[in-house]
Amino acid sequence: MTTDVTGRVAVVTGAAGGIGEAIAHALSDRGASMVVLMDRDGVRAQQAAAKLPGPATAMAVDVTDPTQVRKAINKITTAHGPIGLWCGNAGIVAGTGLGEAPDWELSWKLHVESHLSALRELVPAMTASGGGTFVFTASAAGLLTSLESAPYAVSKHGTVALAEWCAITYADRGIKVHCLCPQAVRTPMTDGADRTLAVAGDLLEPAAVANSLIEAIDEGRFLVLPHPEVAAYEQRRAQDHDRWLSGMSRLRRNLDSVTETRHE
Repeated sequence: MTTDVTGRVAVVTGAAGGIGEAIAHALSDRGASMVVLMDRDGVRAQQAAAKLPGPATAMAVDVTDPTQVRKAINKITTAHGPIGLWCGNAGIVAGTGLGEAPDWELSWKLHVESHLSALRELVPAMTASGGGTFVFTASAAGLLTSLESAPYAVSKHGTVALAEWCAITYADRGIKVHCLCPQAVRTPMTDGADRTLAVAGDLLEPAAVANSLIEAIDEGRFLVLPHPEVAAYEQRRAQDHDRWLSGMSRLRRNLDSVTETRHE
C-alpha cells in the first residue's frame, strides 16, 4: 500500500527504544526509502536500526541543541535526499510537583524548542519540494493534564499547541501535521509510575501506538489517540471545565490516600 511514508526519507527522534523505535520500525515496514533513528544514545539507536526491515541508519544527536539538529539535517539530506517525514518523538518526565528550574528548562527545550529547531530547518525545504509530514509526539497530558509533574503537563500542552499552529499555518503549503497523544505506554518512562498508571487506562505496547500513528497518517487525521477514551475525557473537560477540575482534584486526593496507606 502506497502512503505518505512510501519512498520518503523519514527521521524519528528519541528512537533508541520505546515508542520511537516502534515508530521507526512501522515507517520502515511501510516502505520509507531510509529511516534515520536519532537519539542521544547513538549506540542503542544503531542497535535499533539494525532490526528494521528496510534501509536504516542511526545518529547520535541531542535534539535540544539547535546546532546539532541543523548539522544532522544537512548530513541526512546530503547522504539520502530531502527529508519527507520528521517525527519529533524525544521526551522525558522531569520533576515531580512543581519541579525545579532545571526540570522546566529541559522539559521546554525537549517538548517545544526541539520541534522548533526542526521546523525552522525543514519547512522551507519541504514547501519548495511540494510538501512533507511532521509528527509531534505529545501525550494525553497535553490535552488533559499530568497529576504528577507540572513541567511535563505544561510543556506537553505546548507540544499540542505548536502542532495545532503548524497544522493551521502550513495547511496550504503541502505540509501535513499529526499530533500523537497516548496515555500510558510500556516504556522506561512508565517504570515505577504506579499512581499515574492507576488512572491511565490500558498500558499499551509501543507497537500499538505506532500502528495508531500509521493509521492516522493514512487517513490524514491530525489527532492520534491510541487510547480512544481520551477523546471522551477531552470533551468532558471542554463541556464543563469546573466540573472536570473538581473531578481531577478528587482523583488526586484519592491517589494521595492510596499512596499514604501503602506507606504505613
